Amino acid sequence: MMKDSGGVALANEEQPVAHELGTILVVEDDPRMQRVLQRMFLSENYDVVTAGDGQKGLELFRSCRPIAVVLDLILPHISGRELCQKFQTISADTPVIVVSAIAEVVDKVLLLELGADDYVTKPFSPRELMARVQAAIRRRRKKMTVVRNSIPIQLTSHEFRLLKFFTDHAERVLGREELLNEVWGYNCYPTTRTVDNQILKLRQKLEPDPANPRHLLTIYGAGYKFVP
Repeated sequence: MMKDSGGVALANEEQPVAHELGTILVVEDDPRMQRVLQRMFLSENYDVVTAGDGQKGLELFRSCRPIAVVLDLILPHISGRELCQKFQTISADTPVIVVSAIAEVVDKVLLLELGADDYVTKPFSPRELMARVQAAIRRRRKKMTVVRNSIPIQLTSHEFRLLKFFTDHAERVLGREELLNEVWGYNCYPTTRTVDNQILKLRQKLEPDPANPRHLLTIYGAGYKFVP
């Protein structure tokens, strides 16, 4: 548990792991790919539900409470991008792994900003996808909470990781490129505005006066600095 002078506490504690592995929701409009993914997750003892369009995917997400979602981007009725936002609103703790043939870095950054946990480009190795899904589930089984003035504040996984990186490097000026590399895992990217947008969201959630921050400071021409 970490706590700053403004009353912000950061907890990252393992929750007990349930005996049953839980349900994976696959939202994919290609029946052949649906079958491939279903067989793969069933072989690892997960339950699987599948949806061939965005509307059905949204209904199953609400009714089945999956432990993770594998999501295609191009879907009938509701797009993968819109679904990702809706999933985040309904249950920010459920990891979403995007599987898509779209390989542009700008799309990956956008999806991560919208709340996706990972992005796998088709064609992919089933073993790699399984490893990424399981890693996302393990990350989300850790409590990711921030408490400010005794009030719990919900953060997305990327907001939490960004805040933790700042608290781990308190008082040090961190450049946007370093933050993208270390928190998002990007060695190349179309824009550093991704970092600016996430800092803005953290300030709105954590700072007493977001327009005049005391903790997440802008160091003009250099980056950002966290002051406890």
